Amino acid sequence: MDRDEFWSLIETACSGLDTDDRADAVQETLEELPAEEIISFDTHFHELMAAAYNWRLWGAAYLINGGCSDDGFDHFRGWLIARGRKAFELALSDPDSLAGLPEVEEDIECEDMLYVARSAYESVAGKEIPATRISQPDLGESWDFDDDDEMRSRYPKLFARFCSD
Repeated sequence: MDRDEFWSLIETACSGLDTDDRADAVQETLEELPAEEIISFDTHFHELMAAAYNWRLWGAAYLINGGCSDDGFDHFRGWLIARGRKAFELALSDPDSLAGLPEVEEDIECEDMLYVARSAYESVAGKEIPATRISQPDLGESWDFDDDDEMRSRYPKLFARFCSD
């Protein structure tokens, strides 16, 4: 499975579904594939999780969700991947673009996406998926997420949408 096939699988499985249903749809699609393809999917997924591991995106998640722990940021990135390639790439290049989200849920996250390959592989192969080792990149420049002036300057659209009274 190459990266284009990964995104095609995500977008086909998730088309028209609410966040809560996307992980189940991806897992069901993966369960129709050979075990090797599920491993490849898992590798792409972890590479994308690593690509989205930066303070710029974490700050956006913090504003949208009213706070964002380490686990919460993992779940946020799972949600972002489940939104598809266009949304993912746009958010990576411009996290403030997330202010254009059509929906606002209680928490913008999809924890179940973190486990779809593992569950599908166990279903297909009858054993645990081999561990995927991806180095986490440097998070980049950090700042105080609780500094309203800093957050407003970095994310004017997100701040206006999620932090205005």
